[in-house]
Amino acid sequence: MSQTESAAHAEGAATGLQKPLGKYRWGICAMLFFVITINYIDRQIIGVLKPVIEEDLGWSEVDYGNIVTAFQASYGIGLLVVGRWLDKIGTRKGMAIAIALWSLAACFHAAARSVLAFIIARVTLGIAESAAYPGAVKSVAEWFPKRERALGVGILNAGANVGVLLTPIIAIGIAGAYGWEAAFLVTGGIGFIVLWAWLRFFRQPAEHEKVTDEERRWIEQDGEDAAGKPLSWGEAIRQRQTWYFICGKFFTDPVWYLFLFWLPDFLSRTQGMELFPTGDSGILATIGPALIGVYLLADVGSIAGGWLSSHFIARGWSVNRARKTTLFIAALFALPMVTVTYAPNPLVAVLLIGLGTAAHQAFSSNIFTMISDLYPRRAVATVAGMGGAAGAVGGILIAQATGWTLELTGSYTPIVIYAGLGYLIAFIIIHLLVPRMEAAPLSEG
Repeated sequence: MSQTESAAHAEGAATGLQKPLGKYRWGICAMLFFVITINYIDRQIIGVLKPVIEEDLGWSEVDYGNIVTAFQASYGIGLLVVGRWLDKIGTRKGMAIAIALWSLAACFHAAARSVLAFIIARVTLGIAESAAYPGAVKSVAEWFPKRERALGVGILNAGANVGVLLTPIIAIGIAGAYGWEAAFLVTGGIGFIVLWAWLRFFRQPAEHEKVTDEERRWIEQDGEDAAGKPLSWGEAIRQRQTWYFICGKFFTDPVWYLFLFWLPDFLSRTQGMELFPTGDSGILATIGPALIGVYLLADVGSIAGGWLSSHFIARGWSVNRARKTTLFIAALFALPMVTVTYAPNPLVAVLLIGLGTAAHQAFSSNIFTMISDLYPRRAVATVAGMGGAAGAVGGILIAQATGWTLELTGSYTPIVIYAGLGYLIAFIIIHLLVPRMEAAPLSEG
């Protein structure tokens, strides 16, 4: 146990704090869940409506590829910049600006009629949406003690999976009834409802009238101070504590992007599954229910991974042991993915991929939470943004690798072998970089 952890445990023992009756922090966590959910709906809806929009506006596949690349590139660049911006201006103001901007960008899609207009909309959306995860993780660090943060991050992280599941339901239903433009307007409008809730209910715990003194003492039990200047990129890049997150995201985010964009094609190629039931295939042989199953399992993994490390800490484990054990368990659960191309039937394939996505979300929840274990609150969003940018680069690389592998071999096997091994590789690198999870030695600010 590091000196930081020992001091925190000693302080908790000395104060004899018990879990407070006040639960307002969990209401904040629920709001962060909805922020991430609408964030994912707004980014995914163009993919669901792609065939309809292509037919209406006459896009080519190259046009659509350029539009998708515009989002991915702007999202990655935004992650690099927006984290430090959030640490500088604060989560309440920064997230409000970001939610307003990405909701406007979502609505603007409805007015776009050229490829250039869609690219402008996607670039704006990508930059604004890049604030979501750094801001949400920083908010958890502000509202939860260390022993509860992994569960809080796990819950908000589950919003990504719910967003993926809800997008086709919302998009297809509204577009079928009122046209594809209406789908963008409705989802953008929902963002403004979320913005209202954010401005109405989010404050810092010390400033919030709904937080009892007892709950405030519980939140502040680790003795952290949010004051001070934001962490500079130069100082962050010199810390091995920053590199654990950069490497963790670089090696694991590509697996998430792989299944987010290639899973329907994978199930079609390897299991002969179809978009719609035909003949005797039945609904269970179609891709839609398979996607639902995969992302429901991912939800379970996100919450379970956050709960497990928080549970270990509640049992008296050090933060280091609790986080690392959970990461290792998640890495082991991802390993069976190496065999998924040889799955004997669609059910086994879905279970193996679902186990992998659950492992990803459990792993992700804990490496996000480790930022606030290693850095003060004033630096959390900066580090989260830098790691997120590395993950976006990894996502671009896996897309290129997948395309070339399929072109040359026609097989997903080399790619899913990496998908299964990536988490174990990341775990080993993380442990080598932060073997005892000592707080980063920052200059005073």
